[in-house]
Amino acid sequence: MTPPRDGQDLAGRVAIVTGASSGIGEATAMALARRGAKVLATGRDQRRLEAVAQKHAGIAFCAADLGEPTSTETVFAAARRLGVPTILICSAGLPGYIDQPIAVQSYEAWRQTMRVNLDSPFLMSKAIAPSIEAEGWGRIVYVSSTAGEVGAPSMAPYCASKHGLIGLMRSVAWDIGAYNATANAVCPGWVRTEMAERNALQDAERRGLSVDEVWRQRAMSYPRKSVLTADEVARTISFLASDAAQGINGEAITVALGGMW
Repeated sequence: MTPPRDGQDLAGRVAIVTGASSGIGEATAMALARRGAKVLATGRDQRRLEAVAQKHAGIAFCAADLGEPTSTETVFAAARRLGVPTILICSAGLPGYIDQPIAVQSYEAWRQTMRVNLDSPFLMSKAIAPSIEAEGWGRIVYVSSTAGEVGAPSMAPYCASKHGLIGLMRSVAWDIGAYNATANAVCPGWVRTEMAERNALQDAERRGLSVDEVWRQRAMSYPRKSVLTADEVARTISFLASDAAQGINGEAITVALGGMW
């Protein structure tokens, strides 16, 4: 079946999408551009961002490491060349491929995970809030994870950062809610992105399985017997960025094919 065509309900809006060089971030940048938004795609890999921007005329790009506080202003300066940014999608993040039990987990891994998965969304949210307040409209969507809703073994940094992202979202939802704006999170299950492939490789090596077998086992945890696609998550995010989702604020929405039942 051909998927429904997106409308132009975000025409004139300026959106920033972090982690947009691949996976969910790239799919979200495309989904927002198809709905008429002017999108600034940002991430660390300039070559890949250029490739994303070439796929749709509504996408510009700015390469930056948002784990570095000074990069935030660089990104917003680029976004302001498109207009006033009022949509922020925080999709950048480190995966749980540095999985170790807490007894041997390194502090360096903990700090790096927090820097990218939690510090960056905080800084980006702080930076866009004045524009949202001035415009009287805005949308922030954080890409958390089902690991932000439940614990998992040997994943203390990742689980803590994704739980923390939901807490950040719920506070921001209060802060910007008075300005006709919303903040929400999506919590995807397994999506076969490049980052998740690294996790699958580590899992396969640890358990003596093939990577394909790891993915088959992951798929079996869902009623559909397959994992999510990045486009499925992106469509939920683009909905939350639209006027149709005006009544949804402060919610962590699980996008996991029923795998959390």
